[in-house]
Amino acid sequence: MKAVMKACAAPGLELRDVPDPVPADDEVILEVKATSLCGTDHHIYRWDEWAQKRIRPPRVLGHEMYGEIAATGRSVTTVRTGDRVAAESHVTCGKCFQCRTGNAHVCKNYTILGIDRDGSFARYVSLPEKVLWKTADEIPAELACMQEPLGNSVHAVLTEDVSGHTVLVTGCGPTGLFAIAVARTAGAGSIIATDVSDYRLGLARQLGATLAFNPEKIDPKIIEEHTDGQGVDTALEMSGHPSAVHLCFRYVKNAGRVCLFGIPRAPIPIDIPNEIIFKGIRVHGITGRRLFDTWYRLAGLFRAGLDIRPVVTHTFPLQEFGKGFDLIDHAQCGKVVLIP
Repeated sequence: MKAVMKACAAPGLELRDVPDPVPADDEVILEVKATSLCGTDHHIYRWDEWAQKRIRPPRVLGHEMYGEIAATGRSVTTVRTGDRVAAESHVTCGKCFQCRTGNAHVCKNYTILGIDRDGSFARYVSLPEKVLWKTADEIPAELACMQEPLGNSVHAVLTEDVSGHTVLVTGCGPTGLFAIAVARTAGAGSIIATDVSDYRLGLARQLGATLAFNPEKIDPKIIEEHTDGQGVDTALEMSGHPSAVHLCFRYVKNAGRVCLFGIPRAPIPIDIPNEIIFKGIRVHGITGRRLFDTWYRLAGLFRAGLDIRPVVTHTFPLQEFGKGFDLIDHAQCGKVVLIP
């Protein structure tokens, strides 16, 4: 089969012929119907410092997927051939303190699909039974493959109640856009979005942002005007940019909440007394999704009308993966989907 892979320790990816996978007893073979590009894949494509330390080529990339089960191992009991599923990308150990106390999303010994084992940028991928998520047939493939990254936003938004609250989202990449859609569906009273890309600010407005602006062109004090001088109840930092991090701490109201999801390229100095302590705020670090609590909530949000279709801006055949990464380079896309 054809697969997009990091064949060697250098920038770029290659389309190569690789053997079809064979399932272990507790695995299935998924015929991939749709798989989407992630920021992590972009790091690996660029071969930046993080990727050089984390990836050991050769490796088939891809961890956001949806497809149909083509074969099952002998001990698989919860799914069968023909079932349509998505997959959690974190394969957890089930034995560490975190796994045994309901916090498997921060398992000490997890491995990740498309990073530590071959992923979904191929026609077929082998998956452990325990990471599979049966998906309603009415959700189209190009949306169903995004449930894994969408779960990040669900976890960030719904760590605490947002109904009737004012929410700030800094960074309108796909995860920030998902957060806007989730907050709107969950009943947020007002949603403010910031980004430096006019293209992505337009998507933010489509998804329900009440106010969307570029803080390099418009004074962020407009947030105070929009909140009667109070600041926002919840700030979701989805970009990792230092100025966006400080913007969240500055404009969250006293006793509010800040969720940090974006990954900075370098350490960021924080004025702990004035930005956190004296404001009495709660700061949450967001990584992955709560397993599988977030997935159940995500399914409920779809039933409640969650619409993420505007986030899907481009779809390409698998072999045209380079076009997708070029769009990401220039911030001229929402989510890019590949069809094997």
